[in-house]
Amino acid sequence: MPDRKPIYVLNGPNLNLLGTREPHIYGHATLADIEQACVARAGQLGFTVDFRQSNIEGELVNWLQEARDNAGAVVLNAGAYTHTSVALHDAIKAISIPVIETHLSNPATREDFRHVSLVGKAAKGVIAGFGATSYLLAIEAAALLANESKGA
Repeated sequence: MPDRKPIYVLNGPNLNLLGTREPHIYGHATLADIEQACVARAGQLGFTVDFRQSNIEGELVNWLQEARDNAGAVVLNAGAYTHTSVALHDAIKAISIPVIETHLSNPATREDFRHVSLVGKAAKGVIAGFGATSYLLAIEAAALLANESKGA
């Protein structure tokens, strides 16, 4: 449906290194592999994807603000900013579209400093621990919520 706004998939620091960075934790899929899978799954659900990655916190904030008018929903893997960024928390709270936090690993089973998610406290929901499949589950949730908010 051409009138549907895309799902933004925003990725934070170090996710550009997927496939080579600690594959025993994050798996062997690259960010390009995940992007391709997200585009395919969103397409099956009638959505397009705007897929981005940045190591810069402020750029993620800018993209969230842009999504406010240009996206139907956001899937956000904020990486380490998940646990530290009041700025991302506030940006999510400032937009009215649904934001789904996602992670490849399960932060609750990792180091103590990863157990608190400032992003998750502002997001509509959290999907974590399923490897690259976490993104596909988040795309499904985002599509469902975008349809609900549009009255589809």
